[in-house]
Order: sequence, then C-alpha cells, then structure tokens
Amino acid sequence: MHNPILAKSFSRYEQKTFGWFVVMLVVVFSSCMVFKNHLHPLSIDGDAVNLQLSINAAEYMPVIKDTTLLKKGTEKKDAGLTCNVLEPLSDYCETKGDIRVQGNSSTIFVMSHDLNISTGNNSWTIQPYPRKGSGAMSHVKSWTVKLVQDGERIPRCSVDHGHPAVLFSLGGYSGNHFHAFSDLLVPIFSNSRCFNSEVHFLATDYKPWWIGKYRTLLNKMSKHKIIDIDNENEVHCFPSVKTGLKSHKEFGIDSSKFPNGVSMRDFRQFLRSSFSLNRVEAIKMKGHIVMRPLLLIMSRKKSRILLNEGDVSKMAEDLGYEVVLAEDNHSTNLSKFAQIVNSCDVIMGVHGAGLTNMVFLPDNAVLIQLVPLGATDNMAKGDFGDPAGEMNIKYLDYKIDVNESSLVEQYPLDHKVLKDPSSFYRKGWKVFRSIYLDKQNVKVDLNRFRSTLLEAKKLLATS
Repeated sequence: MHNPILAKSFSRYEQKTFGWFVVMLVVVFSSCMVFKNHLHPLSIDGDAVNLQLSINAAEYMPVIKDTTLLKKGTEKKDAGLTCNVLEPLSDYCETKGDIRVQGNSSTIFVMSHDLNISTGNNSWTIQPYPRKGSGAMSHVKSWTVKLVQDGERIPRCSVDHGHPAVLFSLGGYSGNHFHAFSDLLVPIFSNSRCFNSEVHFLATDYKPWWIGKYRTLLNKMSKHKIIDIDNENEVHCFPSVKTGLKSHKEFGIDSSKFPNGVSMRDFRQFLRSSFSLNRVEAIKMKGHIVMRPLLLIMSRKKSRILLNEGDVSKMAEDLGYEVVLAEDNHSTNLSKFAQIVNSCDVIMGVHGAGLTNMVFLPDNAVLIQLVPLGATDNMAKGDFGDPAGEMNIKYLDYKIDVNESSLVEQYPLDHKVLKDPSSFYRKGWKVFRSIYLDKQNVKVDLNRFRSTLLEAKKLLATS
C-alpha cells in the first residue's frame, strides 16, 4: 500500500535503496532494545552518568550557582564567595575579589563576572556574632552580603584598602568577661591569625569601652585602626572580607578548621607575648624541697559567693599554699591582673566569669571549679573543664552538695528546686539562672574540700 506513495517521490532504484535503509534502522533499533544494558558501563548507575556529564560540561560551561543549597544549611561556594550556616555557633561568609563595604546600609557587595548570577537568590543575611540561637543575637545587627553583576548600580569605592578585613559585632554578651573571650577575642584571633596582623577589623555594634579594655590584644592582632563601620559614610573596598567569625567550640579553637592548625595553646602564647607574662610553667612539687604553690581564690560579691572563703583560705595555708584573694572585678586593668594570675599555680572559684582568667595561668597549672547545686555539670564542664585541657591546664571540680548550698535555707528539703533541678532547666534559661546562679551562694564542707586541695598539689607534683 506504500508503493504508490513512494513512487510519487522516488525512482525504482531510490525506492530499493530507501527500503534497505528502513530495514537497517529496524535492525539497529532492535539491537539497542536487546543489548541496552551492555552498551555503556555507566548506564547501570544513573548517578555515575550524571557525574560524568557534570565533569565534561564543567570544562566548557560556566558554573551556575545553586542557591537552594544555602537555604538547606549547606556550604555554598562560588568564585570569590563562600557562605556557611552549618556551624552551631556562627554563620559567616568569606568573599574575595572586588569587595565593597557600605556601613550605613550594612551591606557588603561582591562583584561577579558570572553571567548566570541572576538565577536564584544572591544575597545572604549574616549576624556577625558567634552565638546564634541565643538571646545574644537580639543585640546584634544584621548584615547583607550581596552578589552583584558588572553594570549593576552599586556604590563606588571611596577608600581602597590593600589588606583583607574581618567584620564582627561587639553586641551580644560582650560585656561579660567570659563571653568577651569565648565569643570575641578567641574567634578574632583564630580568624585573623593567618594575616599576620595585616588585616582590618570592622566592628559593628561598636563599643568604645570594649575596644579600650582589650586594645592591647587588638593592636597585636591588627596593625590598623579598628573601624566603627556602622558610622562610616565612606565605601570601604578590600581584596577579601570575612563577615562573621568562624567559631566551633565554647572557649576553644577547632584547629582542623583553620589554616596552619592554630590552637588555644597558640592563643595563650599570644597572651603571654602581649602582656609580657614571664612564667611559662607552673611550680613543680618534686623531691624534698619545700615549695609553697600560690593559690588564687576568685572572690565573688554579688552571687555564687563562697561564704566561708576565710576558712578555706586558712585551711589552704595550713596545707602548704600561699593564698591570694582577687575580687571578680573585670574593670581592673587587664594587663596588671594578667600578671597576678600568671604568678599563680592554682586558681579556684565558684562557676562564673572570673574563672576565664585561667587563660593567663602558666602551663600545667591547676583550675579548681566549684560547681553549684543544680543541673550545671555539663555547663560547667563545657565552659571551663573542657577548655582547660586545650590550654594545657589541669582541671578539678568540686560539686556542691545540698547541705553546702544556700538554697537549702530558701526551700524545704522535699522541694523540686533541691530534688529535681533539671525540671527547672527545662523551663528555660531565665528561670534556671534566676534560681541556681543568681540566688545561690555556697559554703563548702572543709573536710571534704581538703582532699581537693591536696589533689591539686599532687597534680603539680606530676607536671
């Protein structure tokens, strides 16, 4: 039935040739159906095929950004741009190239030559303070990191800098001595160490008193004047900018996440150099030579007071210590106080910001933390116990018993405050803090605490 149709368009010879062509097509098609699983080794693995296609295409095609990755919390990379929202403590963006910082709009512009940046979302909001998910962030300004194309209307550079910049917030809990170190000084050090002081610090939520207090350390980390970026009308341009501080540990550094494996021991060496702290090693209690280690008792006056501090001091002296009392007053000249701490071999105190000063102790010194009654064990260990090991400091804790807590005078013995502290922790931080941290003082059992002081001397003997 097809012959009349074919005859209209083809000669007899052409019809014959075309017929053979059709037959060959049928044979090829049938072979493909029969042997399709054996034609290509990658065909059994769809992911492998896609991988191979991606590799081949990458040689000829520009990268098309997938901004959905960032929304899911994964690391986003582009030419000159890396943003990470995976870390539990901090979000941050690292940018390289033509970077323009406009302080009065809290915006960082990243110039791109990629013609495909119009696909998806090309701006990210970063709060540059490493304690996300906490009440601290309500006092931290948000910044926008925006990827823009050539030709877009963006501000021109008015101040051109030849060195990188790190942008961070002085908001949050920066007024607390512990958080000043854990949230700011340690992360600033670990994030800027690779620049060898040739880095500009851009401070948002600027606090002049904070800069003044820690100026000695900040001036060692950067050769340049710290910029109050919120009040800048100029557009500052840099070859690279870190917006936010990488931070992976409480009061510590994850060396694997930073160039050259920077560590807390490096930070402590930096402190010694900055404040001219001469003692590197604590006293060694060896042989028959009578040596009296120096014990520093951090004295608190508002909450978590050690009520029998005088008795503890006398007992320590009877056990062979020299004792120094220091008030937990962080307005004290930091350099002078660092010298006092560095002269000591043991530091002790009730859980609180004063124990942060252990950073100035010599190596192999001992930290004794009095842990208040309540569900505070993990917090105390995370804030000071674990960091002590990273700092080459030996650690002992003394857990306050019910009869050693002032709460026993405020509540009956069968009250949940004394019987089930964890139930109050589940009610939220404010409720827990108001009871177990703000309203609790301690009075240690001298007989029980005596063994802790003796253990500290043994630790000095094994250093």
